[in-house]
Amino acid sequence: MVSKNILIVDDEPRTRQGLQRTLESWNNGEYTILTAESGEDVLRVAAERKIHILLSDIRMPEMTGLQLLKKLKENGMAPVVIVISAYSEFEYAQQALKLGVVNYLLKPIGKKKLIEAVEDAVKIMEKQERAGLIEKVVDKKIVDASTKMDSTKDTIRKAMIYIERNLKEEFTLKDVAAHVHLNPSYFSVLFKEQVDLNFSEYVTRRRIQRSKELVLSTTLPINEIAEEVGYKTAKYFIKIFKEIEGMTPSAYRKTENERAF
Repeated sequence: MVSKNILIVDDEPRTRQGLQRTLESWNNGEYTILTAESGEDVLRVAAERKIHILLSDIRMPEMTGLQLLKKLKENGMAPVVIVISAYSEFEYAQQALKLGVVNYLLKPIGKKKLIEAVEDAVKIMEKQERAGLIEKVVDKKIVDASTKMDSTKDTIRKAMIYIERNLKEEFTLKDVAAHVHLNPSYFSVLFKEQVDLNFSEYVTRRRIQRSKELVLSTTLPINEIAEEVGYKTAKYFIKIFKEIEGMTPSAYRKTENERAF
């Protein structure tokens, strides 16, 4: 598992080291705690590795914390930010909040307050990552089909729920038609009419979308992911995945992980 990066930037060595020591003792191995003494340092670090959480002093020589946040934003970088300052001026807090800062801590910072702020930042980061994951794995045709669920007939809605709950299992159109008490031929026509995808394409796309979630959010081997989404052999799963995504599941995992870090 690749650890995530928390970066502390403060031009005062004692403050910087104190914050680092507190976070090192809190850390359970999931995070690399980095330090920088200036905004320029932060930009150099950010060019080499992703900064997930940033604790930044506001008043620093050459580049202030607020100027640093603007630079990061301009460069398309969006860490979860906690601002630290010896100054309690309201204008700084206001400007910081406009730049997406999630917390504003005044020096001297107690250990308990620091850890609480970082734990809150971790929750926000995880929420953002989940949203990002959904965006990455989304299949527009499946989304379109899901949005139609409110207007679809009850029988087709029940069929879609059955498919969702049984992605790991083997089932046929006949099985699902029997579940909703319809003749298979009529069910097939009705499904296509209501969902805008034929039954087999819908099931395949939903299975591949689920597999993408597992490829990106777990370290499960590809053969286990194949089983989790209802494919008996990894070889066939890889073939279908490549037809839809244009690359193998392993290549997809590698590409997306490189983008993330």
